[in-house]
Amino acid sequence: MLLNVLLILLPLVIGYLVPLSSARLIKLVNQSLGKMVYLILFLMGLGLAYVENLGTNLAVIFKVAAVMLGAITACNLLALWWLDRRSPPTHETRDGKMPSKLHLLWESLQLCFVVLAGVGLGLLVDLRILPIDKLSEWALMLLLLLIGIQMRNSGMRLRQILLNPWGMKIAATVILSGWLGSLLAAQLLTMPWNHALALASSFGWYSLSGILVADKLGPVLGSAAFINDLGRELIAILIIPVLMRRHPSAAIGYGGATALDFTLPVIQKSGGIQVVPVAIVSGFILSLLGPILILGFLAI
Repeated sequence: MLLNVLLILLPLVIGYLVPLSSARLIKLVNQSLGKMVYLILFLMGLGLAYVENLGTNLAVIFKVAAVMLGAITACNLLALWWLDRRSPPTHETRDGKMPSKLHLLWESLQLCFVVLAGVGLGLLVDLRILPIDKLSEWALMLLLLLIGIQMRNSGMRLRQILLNPWGMKIAATVILSGWLGSLLAAQLLTMPWNHALALASSFGWYSLSGILVADKLGPVLGSAAFINDLGRELIAILIIPVLMRRHPSAAIGYGGATALDFTLPVIQKSGGIQVVPVAIVSGFILSLLGPILILGFLAI
């Protein structure tokens, strides 16, 4: 798992080592980043269309997933809102007039429509012959490479990327508030506390939670963990543009571990390049601790 996280960061480091002196090339990189957002989300939707073994015990699966998602979402957002109030970040916001909330919601809905378009195409046409997982991985690597190039040529120093107190605070807040939400959900579901904490400790990494939880607790809870984390990612896509202006910690932190990969382009698009190091630090910490915490709680 640690090797996978390091491999994700490799193209970002390589991109950071590429200096560009041409304004035209820098503009091309910036334009390509916006297009990569839609490509990655479409591939994610296409992959979701072929998820198996979610048809059995649907009532139990969706009940567990809905209660866990609701409790964790409430606790995460409240705690991250408190973090912004207690120590407001000093990042620069984008220049110019801020779009209306309706415009921001429409941007979020467009991103969701891209995911749904991928799901719809996958249900209508069997494209499993395509290496969808590999295509998603390559698209993500290219995205991180472009972000690294953008970071290097925006004047951002390496220290800002590797040592970011704001990102560390966000990660700690997400962990503690997520655990609190899962314990509240455990009371409502009469679920063992350690099982609830395990489900909360993937922090949105749905491919990880589905595999690890299913292996230890069976396919029903494994599917619930998957849907819980998938729902978190989709909600993050929807709310990031809306929250970024006034509640950036909530916008960055709610995506959890996905701030390192799938929600990173949405964060970058909504908040600008200056919030990318924050998202990477937070996402990296949560991705690193996720498998350790899940396996630790399931072993109790």
